[in-house]
Amino acid sequence: MTQLSLVERTKQALVDENFLRGDPITGDRYYSKEFMEKEWEHLWTRTWHVGGTVAQLPEPGCVITAEIRSESIIMVRGDDMSIRAFYNVCQHRGNRMVQCEETKVKRLVCNYHSWCYGLSGDLLIAKDSEDFPQGSPVGKVNLKELRCETFGGLVWFNMDPNAKSLRDSLGIVADQLEAYEMDKMVRVMYLTGEVECNWKVIQDNFNEAYHVQSLHKELGTFIDDHYQNTAFEIFRNGHSRMLMKGALPAGNGKSKKVQAPLDAMMRAWELNPDDFEGRAGEVRVALQQQKRKLGEARGYSQYANLNDDQLTDYYHYTLFPNMSFTMAADSYQILRPMPHPTDPEKCLFDHWYFVRPAHGETKAATPLGEWPMEAAKHDVFKHGEKSLGWVADQDLSVAVAQQKGLHSRGYSDSYLANQESRVRRYHEVINDYIAGRI
Repeated sequence: MTQLSLVERTKQALVDENFLRGDPITGDRYYSKEFMEKEWEHLWTRTWHVGGTVAQLPEPGCVITAEIRSESIIMVRGDDMSIRAFYNVCQHRGNRMVQCEETKVKRLVCNYHSWCYGLSGDLLIAKDSEDFPQGSPVGKVNLKELRCETFGGLVWFNMDPNAKSLRDSLGIVADQLEAYEMDKMVRVMYLTGEVECNWKVIQDNFNEAYHVQSLHKELGTFIDDHYQNTAFEIFRNGHSRMLMKGALPAGNGKSKKVQAPLDAMMRAWELNPDDFEGRAGEVRVALQQQKRKLGEARGYSQYANLNDDQLTDYYHYTLFPNMSFTMAADSYQILRPMPHPTDPEKCLFDHWYFVRPAHGETKAATPLGEWPMEAAKHDVFKHGEKSLGWVADQDLSVAVAQQKGLHSRGYSDSYLANQESRVRRYHEVINDYIAGRI
């Protein structure tokens, strides 16, 4: 049997024509506590989530935690070098076991009554174990484990014991992402901001590019942001992909001049912007050729896996339910709105930025300028106190006002362009989870 190519399998994974049902996107979805609880029960507890990076767990005893609403999850590297995930709760009286984001231990010990668990989650020691009328808890009671897998240098967990494997859940997306060698990239930016809007306001934004020319005018100097030159792919499994051409001005554009930051990108690859005066549209191909020529010597082994377009273009994935991966040839970012623990009109917005170090490189170009080429510490703050990256700041500049507008009696449903089809599809998948159709 002939094995299908990645391109052919991608085509097979796409939704059928006329895939939208037309489910209305009503305002209450963004502020109703009842709807928030339905999402928690039927969606968040049944889907895969990223808890951290594999690089945070290099040795046995390394532990990281992740918060999702009221739940805290422990991920730990065991003595057998496997990575496991547990609910962060002692089985004795419900105390949180680990009360920091990252640590290293020999055993997992509850600080309340000193119950001691091994790195595999087994209870090893319970003080006064002979005093339990139902028998010693040792050998009977263990930390409650949940599904845990790794992919792309990331640690993922799922609270549903019957969920599909991570690989099956990602489907064709996993095959597409493997080419980037994500596990060899370093998370150089690790930010979380509390934002006064529902998490779906932000995820809706990442499901369309209709806003780009309004909010992100600066991108037009080096990204073709015209929708007619952008590919939108919607997969049957709830994920989607948008392909935007990079290293050339916007397609409405009128500018043939090489502008910043494209000129700096060219110089970084030993191209002279002056040689392309009046020919900015030719930079994309020239830069692809130059990256192909010089990339391997600089340490970018992943270039051999990428097609020419991937060397310059931006492949933007929205992964259901709440993650956006923007993939470039030697970097990528995760933008992720998380539900607030109690308030449907707030969310926690993560911005993680990963860079593939070139040989001898000590600085990384990030959305916040040059940062050290090293694993970043977590910085948590409220929206407006610090920058979350200039593009993210622009996205969030309208989020709070939109959250307010969704309360209006004057709003009943979104009136969407065809290029925004991913937004309605996204809400229809949420409805499918809540209704038990998935």
